[in-house]
Amino acid sequence: MNLALALGQNFVILIGAMIILWLISVRIRDVSFIDSFWAWGMAMLAGASLLQTENLGWLGWTIFGLTMTWGARLGTHLLLRWRHEGEDPRYTKIIGTAMKKKGWSFAKTALIKAWILQMPLLFMVCLPAQIGILLAGDQALNAIGIAGLLLATIGIIFETVGDAQLKAFKADPSNKGKVLNSGLWRYTRHPNYFGDFCAWWGIWLVATQVGWPAWIAIIGPVFLSFTLTKWSGAPMLEYALRKNRPDYVDYIEKTSGFFPMPPKI
Repeated sequence: MNLALALGQNFVILIGAMIILWLISVRIRDVSFIDSFWAWGMAMLAGASLLQTENLGWLGWTIFGLTMTWGARLGTHLLLRWRHEGEDPRYTKIIGTAMKKKGWSFAKTALIKAWILQMPLLFMVCLPAQIGILLAGDQALNAIGIAGLLLATIGIIFETVGDAQLKAFKADPSNKGKVLNSGLWRYTRHPNYFGDFCAWWGIWLVATQVGWPAWIAIIGPVFLSFTLTKWSGAPMLEYALRKNRPDYVDYIEKTSGFFPMPPKI
C-alpha cells in the first residue's frame, strides 16, 4: 500500500467535509458545532482508512472500533450539548474579536480562525488511527496491542462517565453557579480530558504494532496532550471558571488538575 497516497485521499475527504460544514456555519452564523466535528471527523477518517484496506485482521478492526466508539460517542454528546446550550461563548469571542480587529467578514473569519486552523490539527491527532488501520493487514493483537486496547477502553469509559455526571449535575437547577466535586470530578478537575488522553495514547499504542510509521504518528497523542493540559483545554476552561465561580478556586486547591488522585484534605 502507498501510505502517502492513502493519507492524501483521507485529507481530501476531510477538506471536502470541512468546506460543507463551513458553509453551514456561515449560514447559521455559528461555528460552535466544530467541536462535535473534532470527534466525528476522526471517526470519518478511520472509516475512510478502512475503505482503502483489504483482509483486515483483529489489529485493524480494534483500532477502527476504538476510534469509532470514541468519536461517535463524544461527537454526539457535543452536538446535543450545542443544540441545547446554543453558541459557545469562546467562539463568539474569537470570531468577534478577529472580525473587529481585521475587518473581515464572518465567512472569512470563520474559515480562517476555525475551520482551516482545526483541519490539519484534527488530521494530525488522528494519524495513529489512520496509519494503524491502513498498515494493519491481517495481523492479530499482541501483548502491546492488548495493553493499548485496555488503556483506550478505560479512557472512553472514564470520559463517558464524567460527561454523564456533569450533564446530570447541570440538569439540576439547584446546582446553578456551583462546582461539581463529586464522582470522578472529586479526583480530577477534568475527567473528560483525562479520558481523551487515555483513549488516544491507547490507540497509538495499539497502532505501534504496524512498525515505524506509527512511531512517527506519536506526534498525534503528544499534541493532544499539550492541547488538553497547556493550551485550549484545561487552561482556557479554568480561566473562565475562576472568574464566574468563586468556589472554583477552593476546588482547584483540593483537586488534581489532570491525573486522578485522592483529594487533598
